[in-house]
Amino acid sequence: MSKLEDIVSLCKRRGFIFPGSDVYGGMAGTWDFGPLGVMLKRNITNLWWHYWVDQRDDMYGIDAAIIMNPRTWRASGHTDTFNDPLIECKECHSRFRADKLGDNMNEGVTTEEFLAKRIKCPNCGKFNWDEIKSFNMMFETHVGAVSDENSVAYLRPETAQGIFTNFKNVVDTIYPDLPFGLAQQGKAFRNEISPRDFILRDRECSQMEIEYFVKPAEGMKRFEELLAATHTFLEETMGLPENLIHDLEVPEEDRSFYSKRTVDVEFDYPNGREELMGIAYRTDYDLSNIQRESGKNMEYRDKITGETFIPHVIEPSIGVERLFLAVLTSAYLEDEDRIVLRLPENLAPYKYCVSPLLKNKPELVAKAREVYQKLKDKYTFVTWDDSGNIGKRYKKQDEIGTPKCVVIDFDSLEDDSVTVRDRDTTEQTRVKISEL
Repeated sequence: MSKLEDIVSLCKRRGFIFPGSDVYGGMAGTWDFGPLGVMLKRNITNLWWHYWVDQRDDMYGIDAAIIMNPRTWRASGHTDTFNDPLIECKECHSRFRADKLGDNMNEGVTTEEFLAKRIKCPNCGKFNWDEIKSFNMMFETHVGAVSDENSVAYLRPETAQGIFTNFKNVVDTIYPDLPFGLAQQGKAFRNEISPRDFILRDRECSQMEIEYFVKPAEGMKRFEELLAATHTFLEETMGLPENLIHDLEVPEEDRSFYSKRTVDVEFDYPNGREELMGIAYRTDYDLSNIQRESGKNMEYRDKITGETFIPHVIEPSIGVERLFLAVLTSAYLEDEDRIVLRLPENLAPYKYCVSPLLKNKPELVAKAREVYQKLKDKYTFVTWDDSGNIGKRYKKQDEIGTPKCVVIDFDSLEDDSVTVRDRDTTEQTRVKISEL
C-alpha cells in the first residue's frame, strides 16, 4: 500500500494538486487542482455523469444555486443539527473534533466520555481540556447591501437540497415516471474544525449526488439496485480494486433518525479505511419538510392509478475528491527505479505522449509533429514532450499515468513506423503510423 505522503508529493511535483493559496502560505482545508489534476477530475466527473445519467432513461440533471434561501436549511435541519463536537485545549488553545481524537467515539460524545479516555492534546501533549461545544459547520454569509440578521445566508453544505427544492419543478415540467432520479455535481462547503488527511476532509469540496424518487413500497428493492450499480461503477468504470472496497451496514443507532437504511461504502486509503461514499434511504423526510416549511404540495400523482403520495428517496452521494484520491491510491506503484500511475485509460489525463528521439534534428521534429497532430485530432488528449533524454521522458509520463509513449526515430523517416512504449509493461513495439 502506498503512503499518503508519497501521493501528496507526486501530486504537487507533477501538477495534480497544490495547497490552496500556496504563495501566501496556504489555507487549511483548501486545495487547488493543477493542469493534470483538472484533467483527471474532469474525467472522473464526466464518467460519473455518463454512467448515471447519460446511459439511463430514469435520470435527469439539475444544477442548483450554491446560495439558497436560508429557509432551506431550517427545513432540512442543518441550521439546528449540522454540528460537530468541538473541544479546545486550555494550554495551547488548539481546537479539534472530539470524536476524531480517540477510538470508538461518535459525534454525540459527551465531555465526560471524552475525558474518561485520558486523551492528550496532539499539539502540546497536555491533558487539560475545555467542555465539548456544538459547532455548526455551515459557512455563513450575507446577501445584499446591508449586513444584519435579515441578510444571513449560507454556502450550501451539500448539493442534495438543491435537488429536493426542484423536485416539484421537474415533476411539473417533464412529469417523469417513478422511479426517477435527479443528479447534480457541484461545490459544497463545510467549515471543518480540523481538516486533515489531504483531500479526504477539506472545507471546500465537489459532490456528485443523486436523489432517486421511488414508491414507498419499492424502496428497499430500489436501494439494492442502486447499491449494485454503485459497485459496478466503482470497480469497472473507475477501476478500483474490489478487495479495497467494503460495505458497512450502518446500525440503526448510528443512522440519521430519518434513515430507513444506510450503507457506507468504505475504501482502504493509505491512512486507513475511510468512507468513500454513502447510500442512504431517506424516506420522505426531505420532501415532507419542504411541504411543511414552504406550504407547497410535494406529492406525486401516479399516472396509472391516480394515487397521490410523497415519494421516498434513496441517495447515493460521493465526494469527487475522495474518489480522486481512491483512484490515485489504486493506481500508484513504485516499481524498481520508477514511480508509475497505472490509471485506467479512460481516466488518464493523456492517452499518448509523442516525442522526437532528438529535438535538435528538424526532420525528426517535423515527422513527430505530424504524428502528434494526427493523434491529437483523433484522441484529443495527447501531449508533446521533447525535454531531456528519452529515459527521463518515459519516467515523467509513467508518473502522470500516460498509457502509451510514441517515439519518432530515424527509421520512422524510412518506413513510416514508430516505437510505441507501454506504460505498465515497459515493452516497446514498432507500429505503422497509419495503424496508430
